[in-house]
Amino acid sequence: MSKNPLQYALVAGGSKGIGYAIAEALAKRKFNLILIGRNSQTLQSARTQLKAKYEVEVETLAFDLGLDDSPEKISQWCSEKQITLKILCNVAGLGGAKDFLSLPVSGLRDMIKMNIGSGMALCLSLLPILEKNAPSYILNVSSLAGFAPIPVKNLYSATKSAIIFFSYALNYQLKKKNISVSCLCPGPVFSKPEIKKETEEKLGWLGLLMAAEPEKVGEIAVRRTLKKRLIIVPGLLPKIISVLLRIVPRRLWVFLYYKAANE
Repeated sequence: MSKNPLQYALVAGGSKGIGYAIAEALAKRKFNLILIGRNSQTLQSARTQLKAKYEVEVETLAFDLGLDDSPEKISQWCSEKQITLKILCNVAGLGGAKDFLSLPVSGLRDMIKMNIGSGMALCLSLLPILEKNAPSYILNVSSLAGFAPIPVKNLYSATKSAIIFFSYALNYQLKKKNISVSCLCPGPVFSKPEIKKETEEKLGWLGLLMAAEPEKVGEIAVRRTLKKRLIIVPGLLPKIISVLLRIVPRRLWVFLYYKAANE
């Protein structure tokens, strides 16, 4: 739990879904918050709810993290405000039902930029502030999809895999700076109705068994991040599947998934 009322956690993509759940779990521990998102109205709604319920300070910054200069502007704002930043949570990203063969090149580039580039840029831009306030923490949000290639979600699974590899390496690079890096890899999270529908269509009963509510995922993510766990997979069944995905030959896994998805 945060003991210093001036300590802040920054949540990129913190106004809804998993990001809001992570922000709420941090607010329960009395961390003040900086929420980043594109929609000012959604940010203000999240701010009002969190302030009223947990009596913490909540700052909101409306930035499009797909723009190259956004991470540096966020870092400058934190420096100017002399924010005691203890935790960086990179949650913002793109998913959606469409993938490689059905998206234009611009859409593919947007997914790469949002899912990989924005989080990596925020880590680097905010690193001096996190180092100054060490011990500190970085939480990157990947997915169970990052453990294996998924032929119907090709680029999405590839970007999530990149986040896992990046987090593994960064954790060791920052050990001497007393900054812990964690990577959240949840199964399906029903943060909106279309995710539940897609999960039922593509994974059936197994997908429903793996699914979790955002609040549960957020609580587990924050608790284990503060315990310096590197890979965080919420739920027993997703944990078992994450192990199997790393053991089963990738060629066999791709074949089985593709066959199941197209039956």
